[in-house]
Amino acid sequence: MFSDIDLVTAIIIIATAVVSYKGFQDFGFFDKYKFNILGIQRGESYRFISSGFLHLDWQHLIFNMLTLYFFAYIVIAFMGSISFVVLYFLSLLGGNFLSYIFHKNEYQYSAIGASGAVSGVIYSAILLLPEMMIYGIIPGYIFGIGYLIYSIYGIKNRVGNIGHDAHFGGAVAGYLTTLIYDYTIILQEPVTVIALLIPIVILFVLMRLGKI
Repeated sequence: MFSDIDLVTAIIIIATAVVSYKGFQDFGFFDKYKFNILGIQRGESYRFISSGFLHLDWQHLIFNMLTLYFFAYIVIAFMGSISFVVLYFLSLLGGNFLSYIFHKNEYQYSAIGASGAVSGVIYSAILLLPEMMIYGIIPGYIFGIGYLIYSIYGIKNRVGNIGHDAHFGGAVAGYLTTLIYDYTIILQEPVTVIALLIPIVILFVLMRLGKI
């Protein structure tokens, strides 16, 4: 299954697994490198990146890394390995930055996981290969719209112990990075580009109106 995995994807998965395992075993390490509002406001900006390599448990880790594996090859095929790595980390930063905006006054707020970065990879893959089918039955752009609409609902209603804002921020970063990398997608796939933009616009309108 993993015989054809790209080198950069393998490195990210291995590094994330090693750091996550260390976090499972060492609470002090976990606490030092997780995303935490108070820590960031003390100047510990490294948490924006380091938190993406920590996970709550094996299930959380495996789910994120399997999802990354299934979508990364599409982005790498179109953009190349270096651009993929840039997109991955910009999506990680984008997800955590949006989390910071939403929770900046909640000093004890903490989060961990690569979900923001993975969301960016998913959204990029959908833009690059809009004809893809998710789970074999759902058109990629439909999945992308539904994913972000649910994220808006999750942000507004704080559904579950899930970083919906990080998912959303990561997807936006992946979307923008992909279009900056290849702006011709706008001309080639205008319906997909506009469709995926709709939930992004909805969120920022709701933010401006103070509804979320």
